Order: sequence, then C-alpha cells, then structure tokens
Amino acid sequence: MKVAVSSTGEAMDSPIDPRFGRAARFVLFDTDSGTVETADNSAGMQSAQGAGIQAAETVSRLGAECLITGHCGPKAFRALEAAGIQVFVGAEGTIAQAIEQLGEGRLRRADGPDVGGHWA
Repeated sequence: MKVAVSSTGEAMDSPIDPRFGRAARFVLFDTDSGTVETADNSAGMQSAQGAGIQAAETVSRLGAECLITGHCGPKAFRALEAAGIQVFVGAEGTIAQAIEQLGEGRLRRADGPDVGGHWA
C-alpha cells in the first residue's frame, strides 16, 4: 500500500507536518516494497486559497491509498474521500513512527475533517 505523510522534510526521520494543505512536502512510503519518494508542496504552501485541494490532488497523483497527517480541513477531506484515499489524522512524531503506528492500528481514521477551513 502507498502511504502519503505530510512532512517537514524528505527523510523517514523527518517530523510530520501537522498541516496537510500547507505541509512543506509529502513523503510517500510503499509498505510492500519499502521504497520512499518525496513530493514538494511549495505551491500549496504559498497558495492564497485552495491549498488543501491542491495538496489532495498531489497526493492522489502520487498514487497514495492512504494519508497520514496532523489535521485535515473540509475541502481537502472531501477531495481525498472522492479519490478513495483513507485519511488518518492526529499523527505526531516522525514519518517512520507514523508508518509504524499505522501498521499497528494505533492511528485514528478520520470520518470527516477535524478542523475548519483555513486552519493555520
């Protein structure tokens, strides 16, 4: 399974960025092969509006089946849900810790957004 994680950096020991739409980048981890790739999200970070939707499109284009992040707003959540991407919120720590927590079933799957629009 391909798992996208909102991140402040490119490595597995990078901290999770709690902001999905305005995360610095996304780390994509393939649980089957163990491969890691990263995607820049500078366009979303600098966007006046629509950052969450742009980020959801990026994550979808990467082929992610699952997203781990700190928080997810309503527009981003709807876009991710429409793309069939499972969303897990409330994650903290590093990318590696979040992947481990997902595998152990310790992350909370979101059934809706956990913050309002334009959360910073």
